[in-house]
Amino acid sequence: MAKEYPQLIADIGTMTKKIRAEAPGTMAGFDAMAKATMADGALTHGQKELIALAIGVATRCDGCIGYHAKALVRAGVPRAQLVDMLAVATYMGGGPSLMYAADALRAYEQFGGASE
Repeated sequence: MAKEYPQLIADIGTMTKKIRAEAPGTMAGFDAMAKATMADGALTHGQKELIALAIGVATRCDGCIGYHAKALVRAGVPRAQLVDMLAVATYMGGGPSLMYAADALRAYEQFGGASE
């Protein structure tokens, strides 16, 4: 059964709001780290999102795939760059990474990224 990534990250968001309320210091620190890390630097924000999604594929993290695929679409990263990165992730992780690479492409399309 195909995953619906917009719903998946909405469900995760509901629970992370609870964690945010109950562990505000930890979440503030995480948010600050994310903001500083993903800002343009030697690598662009889009390049960093490609790396983050590759790690999500390699670690088989559905939530990571959803959040970073959505961020790639928002950042305007072209499908060709996404597919090129997914090829590298598959090369590095073999068959299991290929299964999650397919999910990453699905998520990208579900968030409005080009379908071809």
